[in-house]
Amino acid sequence: MPDGAQLNLANQAAFFEEYDIALAELDANKDEWAQLPVPERIRLLDEMKDGIMRVAEGWATISARKKGLTPGTAVAGEEWIAGPYATMAGVNALLSTLRQMEGKVFADHLHTRELATGQTAVQVLPHSLWDHLLLSGVSAEVWMQKGVTPANLKTHVAIAYDTPEKDRRGKVSLVLGAGNIAAITPLDVLQKLILENQVVLLKMNPVNDYLTDYFNIAMKPLIDAGYLRIVRGDSAGGAYLCDHPVIEELHITGSDKTHDAIVWGVGEEGAKNRAAGTPKNTKRFTSELGAISPTIVVPGPWSAADLRFQAENIATMKLHNSGHNCIACQAVIMPRGWDKGARLLDEVARVAAGSTRPTWYPGAEQRVDSYAEHGGTLRRVTRGDKAPDLVIGEISEDSYNRECEVFGPALGVREIDAPNAETYLKSAIAYANDELWGTLGANILIHPRTIRQIGSKRFEGIIAELRYGTIGINGWCGLGFLVTTCPWGAYPGHTIEDVGSGIGTVHNAFMLENTERTVIRAPWRPFPRGLLSLQFSLMPRPPFFITNKRQHKIGEALTGFQYRPSWLKLPKIFLHALLG
Repeated sequence: MPDGAQLNLANQAAFFEEYDIALAELDANKDEWAQLPVPERIRLLDEMKDGIMRVAEGWATISARKKGLTPGTAVAGEEWIAGPYATMAGVNALLSTLRQMEGKVFADHLHTRELATGQTAVQVLPHSLWDHLLLSGVSAEVWMQKGVTPANLKTHVAIAYDTPEKDRRGKVSLVLGAGNIAAITPLDVLQKLILENQVVLLKMNPVNDYLTDYFNIAMKPLIDAGYLRIVRGDSAGGAYLCDHPVIEELHITGSDKTHDAIVWGVGEEGAKNRAAGTPKNTKRFTSELGAISPTIVVPGPWSAADLRFQAENIATMKLHNSGHNCIACQAVIMPRGWDKGARLLDEVARVAAGSTRPTWYPGAEQRVDSYAEHGGTLRRVTRGDKAPDLVIGEISEDSYNRECEVFGPALGVREIDAPNAETYLKSAIAYANDELWGTLGANILIHPRTIRQIGSKRFEGIIAELRYGTIGINGWCGLGFLVTTCPWGAYPGHTIEDVGSGIGTVHNAFMLENTERTVIRAPWRPFPRGLLSLQFSLMPRPPFFITNKRQHKIGEALTGFQYRPSWLKLPKIFLHALLG
């Protein structure tokens, strides 16, 4: 009988043969896809919605089970929202743009304004009546790079569609799937297909390749038409594909270390290639690679209720998906000597103690242990028998916890002098920019009265110094992932030599080019408490909060709404939202 090594080689050869066949099919169809008329693309995406809905319940259920959750419980709702819902919403956003592609009419409906910096801001949320109702009080603007103006905005949108269809030439791209959030992978696929006119070979991540059969059904129209192939495989399979001559471009959502191994090589080979400036892989490579995401807490007239609500906000930023998120908060920047600071951290610990979701991503507990070794004075928050403690430590001069993404339940606190709110905010921003690794997402929690004291224009100018791809003001920057009209990616400027949080953006349903960042603003207080301070928002506790008691009901209802929007579906959504 053949030994294990021979069997492994045989299996690997079978995988490689499957890859070669899939790539040959995609290569034969790449120009056809690039030249496919917009109405045909719309038809395929409409059919994709049917496929997503067909597997939505099974998709959410298996994701919950594989992550140690009980389907039908509140916390399992994360798998609805960050899976079928986010994917369905992304498809809808692209459909809306494609239906207005002729003459780029969709861009005529985008509101713009001039920022304090002189740049142009494009409002991407709210954009529809449904946005006003379902995300009441939440807004998102895309800050464009200098040189983009309202007058020339149309030349900076949907540039892949500027070339006449008959003259377009396609490419074959490789998407290396993410292992943590289920919607990342199909949304990355749509980025390459719809925004970049490329056919896609999707290699699933071994961590969640249990979703392969669900994705094959959800994206069946694209597969049947010959524009997408989905394969499994290990790291050897990934290496084979990255270097395959048919693959012309690459995209990964994952680790900077994986990116560098692909581009430069590993070990001595990688070091020599870096030193010589000769990459091992020279193909165009876009990426989203995580960060040490900060939350800057600005002192102000916070009430006891504000402290409790913002503690839920911070705990969610950390513990959503067990902390296995590329923009999970890892650094809380606090004003030194603030009389409400200790109470806020106590409230974060209280909320975290009720979050009993287990860790599940490979290596999480080892990474948390390493984090604790460098965390100085530690506070451990017990979270039940199945969930490891949340470790809250100090971010000191030890560079480890400023440079290593923990990707698990650990949080660092850094105190900064706060003679006044404005001076403190500027110092905190400088610390985040200069000391924390990565530029993907950051958060600022600041009382509306404090913004008024600083001045709205002055505040805008200050946050312009915060060099992150998505900035959440009083809301988690992770909203920028869920709202797929927002470009999602690192702050521009990274290179393959210093890739940081990655190169390029995904999602971006309005197909904006030369973007700099997204700024999302959320209500300071939830409904109905916000009405008492004349905050005109109907947003209750957000459905993705780890404290929401109805997020499984909300996630399922929102998915059904995105599939077929209807006024008749709103009362059920609102009821669950208010009870959450």
